[in-house]
Amino acid sequence: MNRTALVTGASRGIGRGIALSLAGRGFDVMINYASSPEKAEETRQACLEAAGSNGHTIRAEVIRANVGNGDDRLALINFCREKFSHLDLLVNNAGITSIGRADILDATEENFDRLMAVNLKGPYFLSQLAARWMLETQSASSPSCRGQIINISSISAYAVSTNRGDYCMAKAALRMMTQLYAVRLADEGIRVYEICPGVIESDMTAPVKAKYDKLIEDGLWPIRRWGQPSDIGSAVCAIAEGAFPFSTGEVINVDGGFHMRTL
Repeated sequence: MNRTALVTGASRGIGRGIALSLAGRGFDVMINYASSPEKAEETRQACLEAAGSNGHTIRAEVIRANVGNGDDRLALINFCREKFSHLDLLVNNAGITSIGRADILDATEENFDRLMAVNLKGPYFLSQLAARWMLETQSASSPSCRGQIINISSISAYAVSTNRGDYCMAKAALRMMTQLYAVRLADEGIRVYEICPGVIESDMTAPVKAKYDKLIEDGLWPIRRWGQPSDIGSAVCAIAEGAFPFSTGEVINVDGGFHMRTL
């Protein structure tokens, strides 16, 4: 029986990298997207190819849902339950950037609410639904584990950007959410982690590529290259395959060393 993973926001960027990495290690994957069915289908096909190239036979399903909407979250979980008998891993990756990137003195309540619904409320309540499902079943990963939840945050959780205040706040709140679920679910055999990516090369960061090319060259972080979606995928797989059996609530930085203060 294959292990199963639900990855939100998996049609492109970091989410796609995570889905491909999991598929390559033999996970069945549920690819959630919000607005690009074509990209989601491309990811599905790429997952099947990644699995096959490593000798695995997997299933990959695509499902549209806006995680910021309660009805969509419930439909997402119900779809996954119909397709698969168990859930080993939830990766809360879906998110949007700050709408308009307005200075905090000009930011609007409407845009704040929209971002918080997707970036914070979505993973908070999707984790609740996923955990309830996990508690009904035994994980295929380990007899002592009922499942794992990974929240994808950002260096914006602690690196201030005054034109992305809502984004920074949502990512900072994910850290406390990770700890809350980690404590609540530890006795139930469900472990919860946070992965904190640095600047990752994707379509989301394409508009600022020239800026970061120069900053990387100047040594903004010790490992002088762009992060890749596959870097995040590798970290997710390490957790998913049980590399940290005596850890929960842990933060794993995948940021080229940006989190370290240097002189």
